[in-house]
Amino acid sequence: MKKLLLLTVSIMGLTASAQQVMTPEMLWKLGRVSALGITKDGKSIVYKVSTPNMEENKSASKFYSIPVTGGTATEVTDYAALLNDKYLSAEGKWALTSKEVKVEKVLGKDLYPELDKSNAQVYNGLDYRHWDTWNDGTHNHVGYTKPGDKDKTSFVDIMPNEPYDSPQKPHGGEEDYTWSPDGKSIVYVCKKKAGTEYATSTNTDLYEYNIETKKTVNLTPGNPGYDTAPAYSPQGDLTWLQMKRDGYEADKNDIIVRFKGIDMNLTANWDGTVDSFTWSPDGKKIYFLAATDGTKQLFEVNFPGMTKIAITVRQLTDGVFDINGITGFSGDKIIVERADMNHANEIFSYDLKKKKWAQLSKVNEAAYAGIALSKTEKRYVTTTDGKKMLVWVVLPPNFDAKKKYPTLLYCQGGPQSALTQFYSFRWNFQVMAAQGYIVVAPNRRGMPGHGVEWNEQISKDWGGQVMDDYLSAIDDVAKEPYVDKARLGAVGASYGGYSVFYLAGIHNNRFKTFISHCGVFNLQSMYGTTEEVFFTNWDSGGPYWEKNNAAAQKTYNQFNPINNVDKWNTPILVIQGGIDFRVPIGQGQEAFQAAQLRGIKSRFMLFPEENHWVLKPQNALVWQREFFKWLKETL
Repeated sequence: MKKLLLLTVSIMGLTASAQQVMTPEMLWKLGRVSALGITKDGKSIVYKVSTPNMEENKSASKFYSIPVTGGTATEVTDYAALLNDKYLSAEGKWALTSKEVKVEKVLGKDLYPELDKSNAQVYNGLDYRHWDTWNDGTHNHVGYTKPGDKDKTSFVDIMPNEPYDSPQKPHGGEEDYTWSPDGKSIVYVCKKKAGTEYATSTNTDLYEYNIETKKTVNLTPGNPGYDTAPAYSPQGDLTWLQMKRDGYEADKNDIIVRFKGIDMNLTANWDGTVDSFTWSPDGKKIYFLAATDGTKQLFEVNFPGMTKIAITVRQLTDGVFDINGITGFSGDKIIVERADMNHANEIFSYDLKKKKWAQLSKVNEAAYAGIALSKTEKRYVTTTDGKKMLVWVVLPPNFDAKKKYPTLLYCQGGPQSALTQFYSFRWNFQVMAAQGYIVVAPNRRGMPGHGVEWNEQISKDWGGQVMDDYLSAIDDVAKEPYVDKARLGAVGASYGGYSVFYLAGIHNNRFKTFISHCGVFNLQSMYGTTEEVFFTNWDSGGPYWEKNNAAAQKTYNQFNPINNVDKWNTPILVIQGGIDFRVPIGQGQEAFQAAQLRGIKSRFMLFPEENHWVLKPQNALVWQREFFKWLKETL
């Protein structure tokens, strides 16, 4: 009898555990996995796991290795020694690196040394601030050091006295530079423009610096858009990603190979845009990642310089998941990072011949084992202009179609960012669904993965067809008997935050509550305060003062949320980062002030030391708690 009782208690415990749902607190205990490479012997994968520490308000990292066939992971300390150092020159004499270098006199104490307590800043052009930092006269510079020089005392600057950045700010990294195969030159990405010219252009180029002659040559002077991600094929052919148009940051991204002096565009006739790429070990193919139909998948394109056959792009994988990074190869297997809306990144292998997946790392397996997962459905909705639009519908764990659920329209940012099977640690659909909300996430106009035309339709049309797409999505899903039509909300960040502000003036009482994070509220003041002016020039059609510019005037008048504030009648939570220079603090302040002065229930949540994102663990948890607190109050 005692054994039976223990068994019953045990089973009850398992059942209760299985019925747990994801919470913000659990989300911020998950390990964040990033692959670092395959070991020199080709037998293991090295990866990093970063785990947030809520008490210390920062993350701690550990490093592990695991065989390419799976098994038990082993913690490692000197992980770098296990990997080939791709930043070591061919003969091993130099190590490629970068560091910040003081180039310009910007601060008051720079200009007037005797006034060493001055904190004044003096600028003669734009680019005086970027993303979340003010320009203090320092720039990222590529260079090389003696191997093992961690303090970089032997650093040789290959960009001496240049007021330019490589790696690019704010998000550029080691992918912005590489050795030539012979180790005699360095190729790096740089936008060699300063001040206002820098802020209005996307024209990065690839530059080659010769170590012996100390001379630099522009390798891509004929392309006015982005040139990024330089790499060499196994045969030594320079390869990179290229966008054609200056000022258009979301242009089609193509793979270019310079073969025998001719630039070959391998993806020119493929109707998509490339995220990242890597060469096959034999140099016959390039594998790349790209959005397609609401997911990110693995593709390949053959290289005719080696295969002597016509260029053909093929999609290799398909499934309800995102492939977020390619680590390398082991025999017939390609090693990648993979996630979906219920699972954070883990490391997988994919057998290119057998077409089979194997999960290698299982960092969060125990955490997910006791959680009831949400269900993700793929739905296609007909838009007002007769197009087919993919809509992700995320249902709560233990979903019961006989019940009615409050439902959130999720508005994606970007505006041209793919809405795929991503796993966010802030806009986390699993957590939203676990709190009892259905999430409706439309792949509205302006998203990659549905052809170049669909992606481009949002430019200069922020408040046009895309708004109809949002409403078509929520109206279609709201027809379901399990959706509580009296309890609909709309949430989003960045352009998604703009979408919320705009919908607040046109939604015709569909929604009961709104949440906007770092959203664009006033397109005129946005133009006057954002840092990357090329973005507003392209998407808005130009500056607001060009009265004869029809595209710009349509944007600043018809598509400006401030012009519909008189129609606002719904509670709204406004969230803002204090050092967000992309969508500056005034945008959130103006929106909150308008809501308050109109007598609308509203709340302003400010994160003084956060940028466009919320990165500090405790701030992130406050964000989550206030997000759901607001929904509980208003929905």
